[in-house]
Amino acid sequence: MTRLNILLLLGVIASALYLVQVSYETRRQFISLERERNQSQRLEQDADKLRVLLRTQATHLRVEQVAREQLQMAVATPAVTQYLTADGTLPAPAASAAPAATPTRKARP
Repeated sequence: MTRLNILLLLGVIASALYLVQVSYETRRQFISLERERNQSQRLEQDADKLRVLLRTQATHLRVEQVAREQLQMAVATPAVTQYLTADGTLPAPAASAAPAATPTRKARP
């Protein structure tokens, strides 16, 4: 009978130690899960901020401003436009300095 009591006591102690170890592991995993959730929320907020920034940077007015200031670009005017004939060559310059009244068609690439 004493052997059975000792065996049952050892079983209860082993079960209690296992319960403590499982509780500790559960707590540790829950803390890790909460950290990951917080990091996920932070990353989602950062992504939202970046999307808003991208939308503001990609507006038509912003692109035009960067093109003018940094790239030194200007709006194309008829004075700087060259027209091609149907065979892909530039038309011969007119005898007068005045541009032609009707420009020729642009050649398709």
